Amino acid sequence: MDKVEQLFLFLLLLFVSPTFSLNQEGLFLLQAKHQLSHPSHSLSNWNRRDATPCSWTGVTCDRATGAVTSLHLSDSELSGPFPSAFCRLPSLSILSLSNNNLNSSLSATALSACSTLRRLDLSLNLFSGPIPNTLSHLPSLLHLNLSFNNFSGNIPATFGNFRRLESLSLVNNLLTGKIPTSLGNVSTLKELHLAYNDLGGPIPSTLGNLTDLEDLWLAKCNLVGTIPLSLGSLVRLWNLDLSQNMLTGPIPEPVFTGLTSIVQIELYENFLSGELPRGPRIANLTQLERFDASQNELTGTIPDELCGLKNLGSLNLDVNSLEGSLPESIAESENLYQLMLYNNSLSGSLPSGLGSKSQLQILDVSYNQFSGEIPASLCRGGGLQELLLGYNSFSGEIPESLGDCKSLMRIRLGNNNLSGTVPYGLWGLPHMYLLELVENSLSGPISNAISGASNLTMLLISWNNFSGSIPDSIGSLYKLEDFIASYNSLSGQFPARMIKLSQLERLVLNDNQLSGEIPPGFGDLKKLNEIDLANNRIEGYIPIELGYLPVLNFLDLSGNRLTGQIPMELQNLKLDHLNLSNNQLSGKIPSLFASESYRDSFLGNRGLCGNNPGLCPTLGKKKKRKNVWVFGFIFALAGGVLIIGINWFYSKFRNFKKMKKKGCSMSKWRVNEKSDIYSFGVVILELVTGKPPLDPEYGEKDLVKWVTSTLDEEGEDQVIDPTLDPKYREEISRLLSVGLLCTSSLPITRPSMRRVVKLLRGVTRIPKSRTGKLSPYYQEEASDNENQGSIVFELGA
Repeated sequence: MDKVEQLFLFLLLLFVSPTFSLNQEGLFLLQAKHQLSHPSHSLSNWNRRDATPCSWTGVTCDRATGAVTSLHLSDSELSGPFPSAFCRLPSLSILSLSNNNLNSSLSATALSACSTLRRLDLSLNLFSGPIPNTLSHLPSLLHLNLSFNNFSGNIPATFGNFRRLESLSLVNNLLTGKIPTSLGNVSTLKELHLAYNDLGGPIPSTLGNLTDLEDLWLAKCNLVGTIPLSLGSLVRLWNLDLSQNMLTGPIPEPVFTGLTSIVQIELYENFLSGELPRGPRIANLTQLERFDASQNELTGTIPDELCGLKNLGSLNLDVNSLEGSLPESIAESENLYQLMLYNNSLSGSLPSGLGSKSQLQILDVSYNQFSGEIPASLCRGGGLQELLLGYNSFSGEIPESLGDCKSLMRIRLGNNNLSGTVPYGLWGLPHMYLLELVENSLSGPISNAISGASNLTMLLISWNNFSGSIPDSIGSLYKLEDFIASYNSLSGQFPARMIKLSQLERLVLNDNQLSGEIPPGFGDLKKLNEIDLANNRIEGYIPIELGYLPVLNFLDLSGNRLTGQIPMELQNLKLDHLNLSNNQLSGKIPSLFASESYRDSFLGNRGLCGNNPGLCPTLGKKKKRKNVWVFGFIFALAGGVLIIGINWFYSKFRNFKKMKKKGCSMSKWRVNEKSDIYSFGVVILELVTGKPPLDPEYGEKDLVKWVTSTLDEEGEDQVIDPTLDPKYREEISRLLSVGLLCTSSLPITRPSMRRVVKLLRGVTRIPKSRTGKLSPYYQEEASDNENQGSIVFELGA
């Protein structure tokens, strides 16, 4: 067949084929298809051989007329510019292209042809440039969603000309300028979402004209000024979110009480001040379920009327300056599931019936001044997940009922005055991932029931009176990352199954009465970055395998009974801190550590001193020094500072007022107390060094930085005042350690005043840190975050 015949056959097939049976709307859609890229072939059944496009993916037609009325092409992996051909469909009322990769700017002329649209959804794309001000010319438009794009410039003032618009969402773009006052003219608006833009300026009072408005979301828009009184006219509003702005002034009582349909009020992370609204009109908020005014500058007490609202489920007032007691009426709520009050100055006891009538899930009252016993009813609803009561003055025993609370996941009871034994069941709660009991007076053993805590990642129980051996069942906690149990009375040998803790990162057991040898198998714990076993009764050799732990950077085995040589393999490690002092080691110091900077890491090992004459100080040398009474006078002075300073600092701590900067971590929220500890530490360093806080000798440094750097570079001898009698060298060294703890560069790692008292009372138990690089004892911030995490406290403690 020649080429002429082939062409004739092609034309014949072309004309007899059903291709041209596709109606005009189908052709418009095919034109739009050619403008788009669709790598997942989401439009593969858009076929020109069909008579109509009504069976195509995403296409809906009117049953009577067959006209295309809606296009739902969300999540179709489409890319390319906005297809203007869509607007040529004469009956199109709904166009949804959300969650694709459409880009470029929007053409004002292209969209102006979409005159029949009632709903336009272009959210979650990559559109950029200004928003066309001609959109308000679409006469039938009810819903406009341009959220989560890269639109820039101002919100068009012409948007005040919409005739029928009910929903406007421009969330998470790059919009600037002020919120147009003209939006108050769109009387049909029910939803106004402008959150997460860089708008600035005040909230227009004209928004109070939107009497049909049900949902107002203006979070994180850099808004300033006060909350307009006119918002109190929005009687149909169920959601008011003005969070994460820079609003100032009080929460207006007319606004608060005028929102009679309100379900949720979000005011967190602003600069709001004054007292919370109170009075009988609060009772009008019968629908209120969630109220969050956290991280502001609110003062006064928590209103009883607010706590007594029947439907209240979540109350967040954390990080303010609230005082007084928690109203008893909060215990009567049948819907309360979340109560967040951390970092205030609240006092008194928690209501005895708290949690008895509702399924409480989260309770965080940490960093307050609460006292009394922990209510036994907290988990009566069976849903308690987070119990965060740290840094208060709770006393008595931990309620036995918490041992039966299987839903608990996160427990922080540290820094209180709790006593007695830990309920047996609490050790082994199956969903618990954090158990933090530090700095109490708890006693008894670590229960074997801990084997049931299969999700436990952090076990923090230091500074208590726990005794007995570490149970072998702890080896079944395969998710455990942090085991910190320092400053207790734990005894016995290391459990053999501890080497099964493959996720373990921090093992801190210093200042106990542990004995026996370091068990073989530690080399299998490849994630260990900190080992602190100082001041125990551990014997035997230092395992060679410690030198093969790939991420270990903190190793303290000081104050034990270790013998033998220092393994050469320790030179493989990249250590920030090494302390093997005060053991019975002998032989040669590995060459990497045979320098002045590591000298203090090996003190108190007579066998090492014998082989390395320069390691220990020569007692025969005459040094210039003052009489013994000078050092006694200094310690008397330190005692005076302690007696006076402790009372002042402790009183100040228990009554501190937060000084908060926006965006601060939890450690910064506690800046007053930590600053006091720091100042006390500077006084100690002055006594030990004989130097003033500031001196030209330091260059651009202060005393603290000078001490730290000099310790690292030249050792302890160059820090301690040479006029002090060497007879008291051990006591001076320990006092220096306290000063370094108190002046740690990270406020979060500084001890509480109560811990400083313990350190100075039991000076013989102070962990020696001669390098200035202190063990980073883990302190989790309130809210996980955490956050936090973190080492950042997330607050929520």
